[in-house]
Amino acid sequence: MSEVSSLKREVFTSKFGVIAAAAGSAVGLGNIWKFPYITGVYGGAAFLFVYLGFIVLIGLPVMLSEFIIGRKSGSNIFGAYKSLAPNSPWKLVGLLGLAAAGMILAFYGVVAGWSIDYVVKACSGSFMEKNPTELSLMFTNFIQAPFTPVIYQLLFMILTMAIVGVGIKDGIEKYAKILMPLLVVLIIVLDIRAITLDGAGEGLKFLFHPDFSKLTAEGVLSALGHAFFSLSLGMGTLVTYGAYIDSSNNLAKTAVQVTVADTLIAILAGVAIFPAVFAFGIEPSSGPGLVFITLPNVFQQMPGGFFFSILFFLLLTVAALTSSISILEVVVAYFKEELKIQRKLATIISTVIISIIGIFCSLSMGILEEHKLFDLNFFDLLDWVSANMLLPLGGLFISLFVGWYLGKDKVKEELSKGSVVVKYLLSVFIFLIRYVAPVAIAIVFLNGIGIINFA
Repeated sequence: MSEVSSLKREVFTSKFGVIAAAAGSAVGLGNIWKFPYITGVYGGAAFLFVYLGFIVLIGLPVMLSEFIIGRKSGSNIFGAYKSLAPNSPWKLVGLLGLAAAGMILAFYGVVAGWSIDYVVKACSGSFMEKNPTELSLMFTNFIQAPFTPVIYQLLFMILTMAIVGVGIKDGIEKYAKILMPLLVVLIIVLDIRAITLDGAGEGLKFLFHPDFSKLTAEGVLSALGHAFFSLSLGMGTLVTYGAYIDSSNNLAKTAVQVTVADTLIAILAGVAIFPAVFAFGIEPSSGPGLVFITLPNVFQQMPGGFFFSILFFLLLTVAALTSSISILEVVVAYFKEELKIQRKLATIISTVIISIIGIFCSLSMGILEEHKLFDLNFFDLLDWVSANMLLPLGGLFISLFVGWYLGKDKVKEELSKGSVVVKYLLSVFIFLIRYVAPVAIAIVFLNGIGIINFA
């Protein structure tokens, strides 16, 4: 069935296209506003060492598992389980992935819209002559406004829709080949500017100096969680992309290359940000506060800050876009293949539904902020449910499905395409995906929902 299915599907036309698209899916806002900060807070190189260990033991095997499911089935996230495990409850895992993708893109599009607005603000010199309090107030007033954030959110979703609607070869692959090199160039230019600032050494020390005293149990758990979340695992993006990977492609090699690219870009983002933050004696932070308040404060003090602020927020927008096209494709592929809707119409329908949900996310920062469930506004609720429940459960079931349901022989068959399978490496992979990854992801899940707490 997978061979017939794959004949009807578009495929990536080059190995670079596969890597650019998959790496683009993995590289997102978390690489820029979260990873560098938690690296510094939890001991710099000490944290990196643990994080890289978890990437090898959990992130890489789960990513490879998603690729295996996708290519073997030649189908979308729901159809993959329906094809590989017919007449079984496994297809419900596909629905988990669909729900996660829809929720994440709804609020992700809102934040990406903020980054577009800040490109405009940077171009107009809006950060100049403003103190930290004024910059904080500017950000708060913007996200609480009823119209402007929604307009930018919809603009971002239209950009995403325009790329996905064209298809795989002329849409996702073509623009991944443009956007990913652009992202790398932007981040390297920002790195060069950051490390040449007076006092930049303190920022590099914050990032890379190994301090094992800061590597607490909470820090280890943070490294574990980020090794999983950083690679866009658990929501079907890489299953969906896996179905577009030609049978001549070496899946294991591709997974390694994507993992290296994602980690390297996250580290380069830290080099771009924290030397500049420390050079001007500003307290580092994480999340939206870092990129929309702290960094504008840095740029308006930095020589050439006008130019570099534009580059940074352009970088942020590009990183968001490379992720959003992969997330939208999860939903589009489902509509296209399961409901038999033509791609362009499927893309429009998916975008409209997700954008409407996103509008409520945006308004929950302002006029709907009093409407809460479990003490969370709508934006935070979707974030919490997707990050703490849907993604870990999706990753857990992916591990169990490949490790136990598909089994070693079928995994070997898929990995043998385009490469020679090294017997002992296959055994290591099966061991990790059967035993290590499920236990690790279960810990992330139980911590996320508050059943266990290492803090």
